[in-house]
Parts: sequence; structure tokens; C-alpha cells
Amino acid sequence: MKISEIDVTLYCSHCHDETLHHVQYLNDKIQSIDCTNCHRTIETEMDPMRELYKEVYKRVTSKPTRLSNEYKTDQGKFIEGFPKRVLSKPLRLVKYLNETKEALKKINKKVQ
Repeated sequence: MKISEIDVTLYCSHCHDETLHHVQYLNDKIQSIDCTNCHRTIETEMDPMRELYKEVYKRVTSKPTRLSNEYKTDQGKFIEGFPKRVLSKPLRLVKYLNETKEALKKINKKVQ
């Protein structure tokens, strides 16, 4: 799960002008938009845990197909790189879990 943030100029219906807005995304879906001028916030009805479950389900169910496609595309490269990928997977999993933990912490802090 990944949170990304950008600042963009949007029309604010409260200020009646184009102002700078802070947009926060959760897995490439808009989670909230905050006007930096009047501080009016619009939040979506997004359940972070549901998004996490959907992401994990999609990754787990698509893994066999992705591996199969990689093997069919270039068998030599696949077989050569497979041991390195197997050894680095625990580190990549820990990185993903830490990233997800930080994202959930940030979301929960915002809700409280």
C-alpha cells in the first residue's frame, strides 16, 4: 500500500477561485483533497483495509501468470535471475510491510 501526495491548482467551490490544493492518493486512488487557502477538505469514503486486501489478493492471484509470462518471454534470463529473486524476496516483503504500516499509521493519524 502506498500513499502519494501532490500539490495541484484546482477550482475551489468554497473560495470561488483557482487555488493550490493538496491531493493525497492511496494506491493511485484519490483519498483526500485539501484546499491550502481555505483548508476545506474533501475525503472519499475509502476503507484502507479493504484496499489493502484487494491489493494483496490481486498480487497473489496474478503471481502464477506473471511468472509464467516471464518464463515464456526469456527462459534464460528467468532461470538466471530466479535464485536472486528468491533470496531477495524476504527483504522486499519487509520493505512492503513497512511501507504499508507507515501508510496505515498516517491514515489512522489523519482520522483521529
